[in-house]
Amino acid sequence: MLAGVAPALPHEDTVRYQDWVTRGLAGRMSYLTDHRAGIRADPRLLLPSARSIVCVGKLYNGPEPYSTRFDAGDRAWISRYAWGDDYHDVMRAGLEKLAGRLGDHEWRVCVDTAPLLERSYAREAGLGWIGKNTCLINQPLGSWFFLGELLTSLEIEPDSPPPDRCGTCTRCIDACPTAALTPYELDATKCISYFTIELRGPIPEGHRGALGRHVFGCDICQDLCPWNRRAPVTDDAAFAPREFAPPLEKLAAIDEEEFRSLFRGSAIKRTKYSGFLRNVAIAMGNAGDPKFRPALERLAASADDIVAEAARWALEACELEAQPT
Repeated sequence: MLAGVAPALPHEDTVRYQDWVTRGLAGRMSYLTDHRAGIRADPRLLLPSARSIVCVGKLYNGPEPYSTRFDAGDRAWISRYAWGDDYHDVMRAGLEKLAGRLGDHEWRVCVDTAPLLERSYAREAGLGWIGKNTCLINQPLGSWFFLGELLTSLEIEPDSPPPDRCGTCTRCIDACPTAALTPYELDATKCISYFTIELRGPIPEGHRGALGRHVFGCDICQDLCPWNRRAPVTDDAAFAPREFAPPLEKLAAIDEEEFRSLFRGSAIKRTKYSGFLRNVAIAMGNAGDPKFRPALERLAASADDIVAEAARWALEACELEAQPT
């Protein structure tokens, strides 16, 4: 667990964030661009009496191999953060306990759904620096941390930000399959996580091949970060994988009720059933294995136009893969 304190004051990164939004780099994520974008300018708009922000980081890394060291084959890749229980629930429960231990004060818990520049304040609180992959990186512990914040009316001595230690390294940028990264900035409209989680509707065809076997999120820019070479492993059972790299055929066969049951209490439910099957179909197409044809033909007959179109694309991709060169 990481912990530190930042003052509950407007942050200089607000200008950079507003510029990022103005340039359209948030894509269709309206919760980043609507009236909530303005609220991010000052944490006291969330809690008027706030004087301090207690920032925490909770480790979620597991012992399983990184996506860049795992031959997915006919299996699906799910982002490491979504293997276990929904981190929103886990983090919120812990922060509410912390709030109770601090005595009599006004407080509000934030776990990434609140309009707060949480990485910026986490950096100010000394938890790490924001790397070229836009993730918060802690020098000895790496970047596999969930972030959460407790806004409090208590005046607490603030911590200091650490120096940036990315240096000349560009491994995250060089490895991004969709060229979504430039130093210290992410273009969400090119990001695999955006395509497979946030985007409603069809994924742009020009980026589908780069998705590989990813059906929910992407970890490549963290997998290749040198600061994660010796990243510790969590002992929190809440983040243990329910099923590591599940077979694509199994995922393609689940109905909507099974989807809700399988991913109840999981972050994966955010992609919705339709989006999930869309992702599975594209992953099958990228695998190019003829054994997926029956599953893809079923999906191509779906009443959901988004799923059916993705499956038809995948069938064509499999046919091209099977053609002799």
